Amino acid sequence: MAEESKLDVKSIIDRAEISLILDSYDDIFSDFDPRPFNERALSEDFIFETKRAARDKKTGIELRLLIPEKIRSTSDEELIKLRLRSYFKKNYKAAQEELDKRNRRAAVLVSVGAVLGLADAVLLSFNGLGTIFQDAIEIILTPASWYTIWTGFDGLMIKPKETLADRSFYKKMSSAQIIFTTY
Repeated sequence: MAEESKLDVKSIIDRAEISLILDSYDDIFSDFDPRPFNERALSEDFIFETKRAARDKKTGIELRLLIPEKIRSTSDEELIKLRLRSYFKKNYKAAQEELDKRNRRAAVLVSVGAVLGLADAVLLSFNGLGTIFQDAIEIILTPASWYTIWTGFDGLMIKPKETLADRSFYKKMSSAQIIFTTY
């Protein structure tokens, strides 16, 4: 009978896109948060394992949480499902807002750098003046324009990778089907 149970668990794991075996419902939540399931903070370990398992999955994910039959409670599961969906949607929205904020900041930096570069070019066009003041302004404008442009492009292309990964994960999980199964 135990071997048949192991086969059932294996077939469930093979069918589901993401399967996590839990010892209790508390495995989903932080050990330090005593609030009820619908308010509790989620465990960093649970989120980490879910992210790891969802990394290569597409949309339409099925998250199957395997729980021992003797402690299973459908009323608790409904609260937990609501909490998980709420968490994933809230964090998707936050990641999208963070990405938008970074993109706006980066666009401003690129624009400011372009204006500084244009000011530098205009100043260079007055070549005949050659005052110490003009030279000092050129010395400041040239690196300032390059720095702000490159910092802006860095914010657009390189820095958002983590935020993009988080946004992708939370988007996938906010529409995931959450299923509790016994083992």
